[in-house]
Amino acid sequence: MSRRSGILEFAVLGLLRESPMHGYELRKRLNTSLGVFRAFSYGTLYPCLKTLVANGWLIEEPGSTPEEVLTAPLAGRRAKIVYRLTAEGKEHFEQLLSQTGPDAYEDETFAARFAFFGQTSRDVRMRVLEGRRSRLEERLEKMSASLARTRERLDDYTLELQRHGMESVEREVRWLNELIESERAGRDLKGPASGEPASRDTTSGASGVLPRPGDDPRPDTPDDTAT
Repeated sequence: MSRRSGILEFAVLGLLRESPMHGYELRKRLNTSLGVFRAFSYGTLYPCLKTLVANGWLIEEPGSTPEEVLTAPLAGRRAKIVYRLTAEGKEHFEQLLSQTGPDAYEDETFAARFAFFGQTSRDVRMRVLEGRRSRLEERLEKMSASLARTRERLDDYTLELQRHGMESVEREVRWLNELIESERAGRDLKGPASGEPASRDTTSGASGVLPRPGDDPRPDTPDDTAT
């Protein structure tokens, strides 16, 4: 399994732990709440769901309400398939939440892990945050050493781009320091709704709060059905 598909499975399990959803709802949540998936291909979602069902971590249920099951055939369309987390799926997700190795704080995975910090134990949060900070501090050292070696050979624009990259990493390190200090002091980080962690774009250092569940700035598209 690739790291990308692994973090998608992790995010889907985490979202479904909150409540059952159909595919369109999952697509919206992945796009609006988890920035790491803003550019992901929708064609990868349903194969992921099928894999999770095959593993016994999800079950498929036709329609979210009895009315939908009855009215969908009359409207000439199939009822939506709702995906629900199984007991085995919940246990598997909790195992994933407890992992604190390098995969938990790499660029491709950290934002998704952070989005579910509200469901993560404090000691695990601390290890992930400290691992992320350590990784970025190593990156800063390498960037600084590289800039010192090549400064005289770079034109002004390339030099400015490298400085911008270093400043972005430095901002994230400062943010991580604040989070780690809060965790050590026993303070929980709350977002716009109870239990939702605040987050920021960890690839650029810019701050931003995770949208609340259901928020979507785009117009709704027609309901999707099972593939």
